[in-house]
Amino acid sequence: MNKKTGTHPIYSGLKENCGVFGIFGHRDSARLTYLGLYALQHRGQESAGIAVSDGNHIKSYKNMGLVGDVFAGDILKKLQGKLAIGHVRYSTTGSSSLKNAQPFVIDYSKGSIAIAHNGNLVNSQYLRNKLEKSGSIFQTTMDSEIILHLFVKSKKKSFEQKIIHALSQLKGAYSIVLLTEDRIIAARDSYGFRPLCLGKINGSYCVASETCAFDLINSKYIRDIEPGEVLFIDKNGIRSRKLSTKTRHSFCIFEYIYFSRPDSNIFGNNVYLARKRMGRQLAGECPVEADIVVPIPDSGMYAALGYAEESRIPFEIGVIRNHYIGRTFIQPSQFVRDIGVKVKLNPVRELMHNKRIVIIEDSIVRGTTSKKRIRALREAGAKEVHMRVSCPPHRYPCFYGIDFPTKKELIANNRTMQEICKFIGLDSIGYLSIEGLLDSMPLAGNKFCTACFTGNYPLKIKGKISKHSLEKKL
Repeated sequence: MNKKTGTHPIYSGLKENCGVFGIFGHRDSARLTYLGLYALQHRGQESAGIAVSDGNHIKSYKNMGLVGDVFAGDILKKLQGKLAIGHVRYSTTGSSSLKNAQPFVIDYSKGSIAIAHNGNLVNSQYLRNKLEKSGSIFQTTMDSEIILHLFVKSKKKSFEQKIIHALSQLKGAYSIVLLTEDRIIAARDSYGFRPLCLGKINGSYCVASETCAFDLINSKYIRDIEPGEVLFIDKNGIRSRKLSTKTRHSFCIFEYIYFSRPDSNIFGNNVYLARKRMGRQLAGECPVEADIVVPIPDSGMYAALGYAEESRIPFEIGVIRNHYIGRTFIQPSQFVRDIGVKVKLNPVRELMHNKRIVIIEDSIVRGTTSKKRIRALREAGAKEVHMRVSCPPHRYPCFYGIDFPTKKELIANNRTMQEICKFIGLDSIGYLSIEGLLDSMPLAGNKFCTACFTGNYPLKIKGKISKHSLEKKL
């Protein structure tokens, strides 16, 4: 059991730190925010929260757990107002505890303000030290709280100037929504690491991490919030401000590989189609003679479709996912721990028997989970097991909001391809090249951050931000 998260390693796949949602001017704002968060649940499963304003006061509720569990009963009925923001969280900076759940609300001399943040600030410790020396007292260990302290301490005259001043001091990844008594603010860092989009429903504006949240509430997608853009939404409509005229787009490529839902449009383009293109490219780069193509559900599904179509090897759902596993599943004995991998994914024995199988994975991080899965396929009777991965090898940690392990824990950083193959128990392994990955993208390759593959970080790290930054050298 992971003492920090309360979860077992069979759930310790890649995690991205959260999803955000906001809506202005709708009488049912809390319920629509709830539905938006429900659609964004894949972006964070540790905690969920909603803050609502009735025009005079902000009320909020948050708790540990999934959206449906946190807002069970009549909780939503108590959150009345026409403005709301919401958040689902997985911690990358700040421990997993209720005090770090969002939205985070503070009272200050001129009212109240709440924040929901997706991303990771690389200068968080520097800013925190600076603020504490000037008298700030922090209630949480989140980097998100820093943004509110910077806002309150700003000596700029107007509200909008204070927000711009606060955000201009941040370095790193942030897509945020802020809520006051009478307005919503949505902002995205100048690099555009994390997605954030704008929609409209019945005359009310809404913002979300992904367009799938708009689909659920029948909201019309308008556009992406631009990198470096700050939107102020109030009774007078929308006003757009820019943090900087100089922007270098560094969209997180892992949104297309793994994190975003396949029915979402991210950075203006569809995720499903991008993943199929990755699979087609992978088949061209790493062909193999086999009887069936089998995806690891769910994220490997769409690349596997592309691989099967391009290679003309039959596509089969040979591994079945149990969709009803809760995050509170506990392994009470060594026996249950040993079969843990089958609790989530179980092979179809009759399909596997005496077959040459191509397994399609979206990524390999430590390799320990893949090793267990391949062992299960061997036990199910597979004759040969070949693995193809729809992204390049991970060799570097992420500092912008993805919970990758440190360099020494990443299997591709300290092993050759032959050693990885032997460790996992494969007949062969093949990764998509960085060139092939970028060719599969719907945007120009220079618009993406690929630091986890290449080590070329768009932003330098300033101060200690997480366990990853304990490494002396990137």
